[in-house]
Amino acid sequence: MEDINLHLTGDAHAVSASHNLLSAFVDNHLFHGNRLQVDLNRITWPRTLGVSDRALRQISLGEGAAGRRGQFVITEASEVMAMLALASSQADLRHRLGQILVGFTADGQPVRAEEFGCAGSMAVLLREALLPNLVQTLEGTPAFVHTGPFGNIAHGNCSILSDAIALRCADYVVTEAGFGSDLGAEKFFNIKCRLSGFKPAVAVVVATLRALKLHGGGGTVKVGATLPVGLTGPNQEALVKGFANLEQHIANVKAHGVPVVVAVNAFVDDPVAELEWVRKRAREVGAVDAAVSTHWADGGKGAEALAKTVVNATETTSTFKHLYDVGWPIKKKIQTIATQMYGASAISFDAQAERDIDIAQQLGLDQLPICMAKTPLSLSHDPALKGRPSEFTLPVKEVRILAGAGFLTAVCSGIQLMPGLPKKPAGERIGIDPGTGEIVGLS
Repeated sequence: MEDINLHLTGDAHAVSASHNLLSAFVDNHLFHGNRLQVDLNRITWPRTLGVSDRALRQISLGEGAAGRRGQFVITEASEVMAMLALASSQADLRHRLGQILVGFTADGQPVRAEEFGCAGSMAVLLREALLPNLVQTLEGTPAFVHTGPFGNIAHGNCSILSDAIALRCADYVVTEAGFGSDLGAEKFFNIKCRLSGFKPAVAVVVATLRALKLHGGGGTVKVGATLPVGLTGPNQEALVKGFANLEQHIANVKAHGVPVVVAVNAFVDDPVAELEWVRKRAREVGAVDAAVSTHWADGGKGAEALAKTVVNATETTSTFKHLYDVGWPIKKKIQTIATQMYGASAISFDAQAERDIDIAQQLGLDQLPICMAKTPLSLSHDPALKGRPSEFTLPVKEVRILAGAGFLTAVCSGIQLMPGLPKKPAGERIGIDPGTGEIVGLS
């Protein structure tokens, strides 16, 4: 686990280096006369860093008349990370890099990375990073760990190449989508599957009693604090209320024509009666089946029941379909996601979002799929709205054009593409044991 979280093969560093190389080329071009007549106020390409740092959300670049405003996004939100995950080959990646929309000229013409002459160098920096990384579980099961676009601010899935290789090596392939059905899974179905052509046989929705009780009003969770009794002990009332959240996730997957299995991830002290209640209720609201999994405590043996349930579910007919047609207007695609996946009753667009949508239409990029950026802590945009919220308006503050990745990112109000550290960062607990040399606190 430490190796995977600490650099592994350097893929994330390659993404940062490639991304920031383009940033450097852009500013170098400006310094040497700005032959392309790029409008300094309309450069949309940010810089990137793999560290949460809110001070870098807005920055000043250069000095005097040559100065301009800029920003950083976290590496996982970099368009280069998305391209690495969605590219089908070195040639495809090279083409995508050239298509990156950097900004606009004074007369409103788009300027792409190809015009700065560095797309080839960017591809070279990513040459090894495009190759999936083969690792193994503690019990020797092979697994690919490749790319890391976060599910809340990016498209939230591992690479198409790793899926393609895995499908050539095994009868059953499990691929992860970050966060819930409203984020990673929706983007898996409508962005990644649309590009790869792969059709999922079944989807596994993971739930815990603690999470369901949290959504049912069983207590709040603060980082580093002891969990309240309402989440860890018997609390059927909160469980029943919170189950509505899981019901929405089941419905979201079924809206794509994919059979659903619920994995109830059990903790040691979870009441057996409550675990069985969730299993039974999940089947009643549309899941093909549900299984309790104790793999954290018991390893592979603890997941045998879940594995058999998933294998059985693959025999159920999957009628996979996308949620929307990419030919629909941008607002209609966003509205469809918001109303059907989140439960929103209306959508509002800030003035910036309206301008962004107009530009995408003018460039002929309005027929791209949508990548929503919103909180993972609620089905809505508001982390405080737990359970299965309804009758809320989803506010969209901007729509970013990721022409190289091949989608539009609709950023909801309250979401940041460069996160900030909490009051007590996890890094305070991490160190190296002087006696053993082992890493401690990384979990």
